[in-house]
Amino acid sequence: MNLNVVFVFLCALFAGGHSLKCYECSGVTSSCVGVETTCPSNSTTCTSVTVTQSFGLATVSGAGKGCNAPQNCVNGSLNFGISRTALSMDCCNTDLCNGRDVTDYSSTTPNGKQCYYCNGITCSNKLNCSGTEDYCIKAQVTSVTALKGCASKSMCNVTTQVTQGYVGISCCQGNLCNGAKSITQHLLFVLWPFFFYILIH
Repeated sequence: MNLNVVFVFLCALFAGGHSLKCYECSGVTSSCVGVETTCPSNSTTCTSVTVTQSFGLATVSGAGKGCNAPQNCVNGSLNFGISRTALSMDCCNTDLCNGRDVTDYSSTTPNGKQCYYCNGITCSNKLNCSGTEDYCIKAQVTSVTALKGCASKSMCNVTTQVTQGYVGISCCQGNLCNGAKSITQHLLFVLWPFFFYILIH
């Protein structure tokens, strides 16, 4: 057998033998069973996540499992006043270690911090942050469209990596540090699909 063919064959065996395997699934309920999948080389952890989205009095939960990059393993919440998204995530680095569903760790207890939020007319509304929301966040989508609210530090670290379609996303510490500039339009929580996608892929 040609030596080059042997080398390629051995490399394939080595790569295949060391690729992480995780359960993968997504669902609109709080439970998700999952099927086995082999992760790409840049995904070195398995993830199980519960996502809770609240709009006023309505709450929807979803669950997901899959391959993930370590920097995307976060727990926390984003609160934009009229909508709030909380992520509860477990990450691990051995084959099929993400079989267990994750309990919703998020807290809605006020923590004493305040940030500005937008309601469609103005961005001078004050929002009481809760749980681990210790930062204020703002995202400028266009010159007249903005999102503002409270965020956990871990969520800030993920969202500030997103630039497509946004003039800018930034987080700051200190009460009401995200400004009160008025706008003429409000964008209803457009980050939700991004979070559910990036955190389980």
